[in-house]
Amino acid sequence: MLILRIFIGLVLAYVGLVILAWRFQERLAFPAPRALLPDPQRVGVANGERVQLVSSDGTNLVGWYLKPEVGGGRGRLGEAVPHRSNLPQPPPTSPTSPTSPGLLWLYGNGETIAAIWPIVREFQPPGTAVLVVDYPGYGGSAGRANEAGLYAAADAAYAALVARPGIDPDRIYVYGRSLGSAAATWVAARHPVAGLILESPFTSAGAMARQLYALLPRFIVRLSLDNLGRMRQIRCPVLVFHGDADRLVPTAMGREVAAAAAGPVELVLIHGAGHNETYDRGGRQYRDKLWEFVVGKGGRRGAVLRRAAGSSRAGGGDLMR
Repeated sequence: MLILRIFIGLVLAYVGLVILAWRFQERLAFPAPRALLPDPQRVGVANGERVQLVSSDGTNLVGWYLKPEVGGGRGRLGEAVPHRSNLPQPPPTSPTSPTSPGLLWLYGNGETIAAIWPIVREFQPPGTAVLVVDYPGYGGSAGRANEAGLYAAADAAYAALVARPGIDPDRIYVYGRSLGSAAATWVAARHPVAGLILESPFTSAGAMARQLYALLPRFIVRLSLDNLGRMRQIRCPVLVFHGDADRLVPTAMGREVAAAAAGPVELVLIHGAGHNETYDRGGRQYRDKLWEFVVGKGGRRGAVLRRAAGSSRAGGGDLMR
């Protein structure tokens, strides 16, 4: 009788856990930290300005727009962020066109502009404008954090970047990290982009649920976040970064996402980097690789990306400090 009671108790506890996971899965995927949007001028970003957007569902969004500069973003934050001093300045490049490329930056699920603006500033490619927007419910944006809101915000940000004076609509690049990779593949599958950059991408919400919550049944996952399916529709050049010590989103997922690309792709593994260590571990090499893709030949439409010697189609090279 005692064993039966214990069994029933375990069953009820498991059912309760399943119900909670089904009910609160959006909060797990979208923790939506809040933070005031910094004033770029007050934090020393002279080429930055605060912007306001409205997504298709009427949600008010806030963000930063960084005007293009010949020198790019490196070295500007050496004193403010000394732990990122491994990003020295390469030779400057000069724009050859009256218009500039634009980079849409889509961050990870626990980030906000207030938290990552130093990284965005340092990684801004030379001669390239950057737009980053807080998702609904994140940072200083209104609304509720969910998958539909994420995609609506990404669409609104893309439209705003394309409409900016002086931005070449044929040279729009999209960068997505972790959760932001789902927004990035959404944009690249639905809009013309010159190149797609993914950092620590997962394959889908269902696959992540199996990775993190193996005891829970698959049918409770309501989220899609289907990077793998969308990659098969994306034909622009793709650059994928992934830490080879990532225990949250396994490196195998990054390989699978890269292998699914319908167009040219390169996978770059960042040696020794966990999920939240890629910028520090990759350092200058990471940044320069991203710059090369945007302002060099790697991300031009129709170009074939260089692949590491001896690698498979989605093999790629290593970045090591």
